[in-house]
Amino acid sequence: MLPDSLSASEKTGYGLHEEFMQRCLELASLGAGYTAPNPMVGAVLVHEGRIIGEGRHEIFGGPHAEVNCIRSVKEADRLLIPASTLYVSLEPCAHHGKTPPCADLIIQQRIPRVVIGCRDPFPEVDGRGIEKLQSNNVELIFPVLEEKAMALNKRFFTFHLQKRPYVILKWAESANHKIAGRPGGRIQISNEYSNRLVHKWRTEEAGILVGTQTALLDDPMLTARLWPGKNPARIVLDKTLRLPETLKVFDRSFPTIILNEKKENQSENLNYKKIDFSEPLIPQILSALYALNILSILVEGGAGLLQSFIDSGLWDEARVISGRQSEISEGLAAPVLRNLVMAKTEEYYSDRIDYFLNDLT
Repeated sequence: MLPDSLSASEKTGYGLHEEFMQRCLELASLGAGYTAPNPMVGAVLVHEGRIIGEGRHEIFGGPHAEVNCIRSVKEADRLLIPASTLYVSLEPCAHHGKTPPCADLIIQQRIPRVVIGCRDPFPEVDGRGIEKLQSNNVELIFPVLEEKAMALNKRFFTFHLQKRPYVILKWAESANHKIAGRPGGRIQISNEYSNRLVHKWRTEEAGILVGTQTALLDDPMLTARLWPGKNPARIVLDKTLRLPETLKVFDRSFPTIILNEKKENQSENLNYKKIDFSEPLIPQILSALYALNILSILVEGGAGLLQSFIDSGLWDEARVISGRQSEISEGLAAPVLRNLVMAKTEEYYSDRIDYFLNDLT
């Protein structure tokens, strides 16, 4: 929203800022599933209305968006850098992490103006990048498309502001609202198109969580094998360590976190993490995963674990796949959502997918 005090010419200029910031957000979104626990960030360098460089944070530990943007400028245009405007979707960092501070790079390149989407909540940044740029006489314009910039990095903002992972609940239910059949029997509720979409969702999150019974009865791989991308960390609840190590989640092919009350050690992609099952379970889970730097989780079952998240209020999104051509006469009832806002609905042939937001978070 534009301030009422802007003149007509200023509003035109602000509109251009929004246009270039939108490009930053488009670039940033390409990092979904690859940058965590870092945020997704895009940057665009503009000289007199022409984009001369653009870049994004591509993978955790790699160069930041500002670095890739400046590196992308062609040799013939490099003399234009000190007369250009840098657009970046998130406040430039001002600390030494895995890479040097981006604020220092901007100052070294003598970029006179920076347009920022939103402030970075990470404690090592959180205004320090803005302060460093301002103290070095860099003109700043911010925020621009702030709500969109924050929404893009909702996982990152939740992690740092609420001190917990961003939580997405997911399940498939039959037309008569059953999530599973009788114990010991597996029933396919969703179709192959929805199944592929679920694997895409898995590539976008840092971890995927299931309860003991789901791991034992379904023996899932919990990978994203049906979609190109990064596999999430597998997270299993196993209070007394009764799950046999012959299960697929223990094959050591990808990192697996076992939340239990017995032991705490780590070896070859298996990380046993103790939590206190005598205390409320969901806060314990989220606290442990926060300590392990897990930015977001996709909770896929079972019904009891999903309902526990719902009852605790500690969830952010729910994605419910309804197999409209499937009915289960006897089986386990699907979880019941409360305090929800319908976000959108999609249809994939015989399946309907409803997306909900938690109205309390």
